[in-house]
Amino acid sequence: MSKVMKQRLQQLLQRIAIACEQAQREPQSVRLLPVSKTFSHELVQQAIMLGLTRFGENRIQDIRSRYEHFAGQPVQWVMIGHAQTNKARDIARYADELQSLDRLALAEALQRRLDGEQRCLPVYIQVKTAQEDSKFGLDPSQLMPFLAQLKHFDRLQPQGLMTMATQTDDTKEIRRCFAQLRLLRDQAQEAGYENITRLSMGMSGDFELAIAEGATDIRVGSALFGHRA
Repeated sequence: MSKVMKQRLQQLLQRIAIACEQAQREPQSVRLLPVSKTFSHELVQQAIMLGLTRFGENRIQDIRSRYEHFAGQPVQWVMIGHAQTNKARDIARYADELQSLDRLALAEALQRRLDGEQRCLPVYIQVKTAQEDSKFGLDPSQLMPFLAQLKHFDRLQPQGLMTMATQTDDTKEIRRCFAQLRLLRDQAQEAGYENITRLSMGMSGDFELAIAEGATDIRVGSALFGHRA
């Protein structure tokens, strides 16, 4: 077991605990999703030995590789990157959760493939809160109509919302993104979508801000695995 990774995990959990204390929240209310994209199987195995059992990946082909390599181990693979409709078959087969659902065409494709697999898939709806063309996600104004349509897809199990904040050093802008997602979640619940409870937001550099704004899931890569080559 890597002493370096163990130390990084301890430091990460301490950062989470401090952020929760400042936000008057319990540390248990925040779930850590280690983002293992581009890191070796060896490093992921070290993380598993430290007790981590859920990992986020950007590409479904990488989830398939992990799925096959770690077969038999109690690990879940979460798709967090942009999901192409033509990859629906592999998502339905290999992903344990999808955090980037952002269009009906993808929902329809997943429904068909999940029918074939005879399974259901927990999903988060990705919302575009950042003012950047490079970001994916629903426009906030489209969320309620989208949730209404999702009722027709019984193989998809909506859990909450996901967003990526604007890439900037402006903490006010970052918090605006996170606060907007929380407000959308609250509005969804008030509209009767009581299953929309979780907020996946915040990464290694800004998760403290996300926790302050109500994040329930934080997606952390470099703070645990180190910087990517």
